[in-house]
Amino acid sequence: MAEDEHGGELRTANSSDRSVSAGSALLPADGFENPGMAEHHERVTDKDPKKAKNAERVVVLLFWISLAFTLFAVVAYFIWPIDRADITTVRANNFFLGIGIAFGMLTLGIGAVAWAKYLMKDTEMVEARHETRGTPATRQRVAEIFAQADEESGFSRRKLLRNSLIGAVLALPLPGIVMLRDMYNANNEKPVKLLHETKWAEGVRLVRDPSGTPIRASDVTIGSAFHVIPETLIEMKENHEPGFLDAKAKAVVLLMRLPEDRLKEREDRKDWSYHGIVAYSKVCTHVGCPVALYEQQTHHLLCPCHQSQFDVTEHCKVIFGPAGRPLPQLPIAVNEEGYLVAQSDFHEPVGPTFWERRHDYNV
Repeated sequence: MAEDEHGGELRTANSSDRSVSAGSALLPADGFENPGMAEHHERVTDKDPKKAKNAERVVVLLFWISLAFTLFAVVAYFIWPIDRADITTVRANNFFLGIGIAFGMLTLGIGAVAWAKYLMKDTEMVEARHETRGTPATRQRVAEIFAQADEESGFSRRKLLRNSLIGAVLALPLPGIVMLRDMYNANNEKPVKLLHETKWAEGVRLVRDPSGTPIRASDVTIGSAFHVIPETLIEMKENHEPGFLDAKAKAVVLLMRLPEDRLKEREDRKDWSYHGIVAYSKVCTHVGCPVALYEQQTHHLLCPCHQSQFDVTEHCKVIFGPAGRPLPQLPIAVNEEGYLVAQSDFHEPVGPTFWERRHDYNV
């Protein structure tokens, strides 16, 4: 028996007092009824060291399998690359990459659960707690608890199991790290310059995506919206030219017609529209998601990724959400045949605003 600071007696638990560790440890002197905790039953791995060793081998095997699947995901990224000229290659790349990552995480999780279930100590304890104070004694006790947890889990003692877990956990981020290599290539142009030039140019007709049908001004009615690409992209697609998808991703446009009295156009941009017909980049200025949800009544465009909203009546200015600037406007006109054409390329880079942190192309 030992007295606590209030004068009460505490009972302490030890390994030989099974009834105490099963639910009556550290009880006040006057005691209390057992709340219903069952007597502790030892597991087979507690009774038989051979069974415990076998369980440890299984957990180690699971961790090694997790490591193998993670490395497989890295290798699969190179064995089944994505060919930008053949979109069907995405299927094989995603399938094998996903298999590696998924089973790497699954076997790691199963191994961790099995370790806790069959090898870590599972005795139940109840203790009387007083107000926690940050005294030296408290800190010392915390250190003792951590040391006890380390001993009970076997983290330091079971070196093979511990090292296999560390290896599997450290390898798990590798597929993501490897895939980050595609975000930078020393041979690529600077992002601002790259996103400042698209397939739009003076006289290029606006055509529907994906049919490639040219659009007359009379086809665009008030409240309608067309997904549009430059006609030059259709030729790239038909000729299977490399870089088609990259070019399309930068040039996609949403074409709309509003009542002319609803447009609040700047003086320097009044000739960028045609009788209420306006064209804006579909690439959100937040992180580049496709802005394709058009609200006919409010004339707002909505980005479904992070809910940025743009007001089409005022040059697609940002009215809600994290987008940093308005959507770039494509200047349009009508040719002698009545088809809508571009006056020029965009006058600013399309895509995320962060590319424009500096304008000397040295981002």
